[in-house]
Amino acid sequence: MQDVKQIDTTIEIITPENISFRYRAAGPFRRLPAFLIDLAIRATTVFVIAITTAMFGVVLQGLSVALFLVAVFLLTWFCGAFFETVMNGQTPGKRMTGLRVLTVDGRPIDGMQAVLRNLLRSLEVDIFPVPTFIIGGVVAALNPRFQRLGDIAAGTIVVVEERKWLFGVSKLDDPRAAQLAAYIPANFVFTRTIRRALATYVERRRFFSAIRRREIARYLAEPMIDRLQLPSDTSYDLMLCAMYHMAFLGREGGDDEPLRTASPTANSTSNATTSVPT
Repeated sequence: MQDVKQIDTTIEIITPENISFRYRAAGPFRRLPAFLIDLAIRATTVFVIAITTAMFGVVLQGLSVALFLVAVFLLTWFCGAFFETVMNGQTPGKRMTGLRVLTVDGRPIDGMQAVLRNLLRSLEVDIFPVPTFIIGGVVAALNPRFQRLGDIAAGTIVVVEERKWLFGVSKLDDPRAAQLAAYIPANFVFTRTIRRALATYVERRRFFSAIRRREIARYLAEPMIDRLQLPSDTSYDLMLCAMYHMAFLGREGGDDEPLRTASPTANSTSNATTSVPT
């Protein structure tokens, strides 16, 4: 059972790795524009398919009607699930309005969850508009995370995706961060998700103890250390600071010469707590 605390529309989710994230839950009125955009896209697609099948109706004869019905069926029942699977929890409407579907423990949804929540949405809205729409709306309004029936069944929530970071670029004073960053290939691509995670970590790391830093940094630093074939005692905290330096500061302001020994990156208590002040 995940620990979820609510402050207004902000929910705090603690993942199985004991890492806390805060999201703003999207209420019914925030989700309505996304639904209308997706509905307009579906309606436009159906109209185009209808025109196309009508144009080829003489050639295809009865087959054109069958193709049209199949297309409408797929669009109605699986269009949303398809987009949420390939677009990582978003449809075109959700992307335009800054919304995203996540699991209740803050992870990306999978294909089965996308299909389940969209199938139940069709039952709530498309087939019997009057009674089920009211029930679905009441359930979402009374739920502290604004989950409709499909979200409850699939174990998902819809959150507002933050588009801007609330802090600027931090300067790293410890030269070891720049030295360790020299090991990272110049063409290494930092995705938006990784850049945001690094920025959040460096901004907040001063509030964490050395042990807590190691726990949090491990999940991102350990694969990078293995990939770069660095010493096993390389500090996870320092590795994330080096990645931050490379992602936001490049190689400027530090020594480009790579570390020659393992000792500067060793996971000692003093290094982990004070080595890279922010």
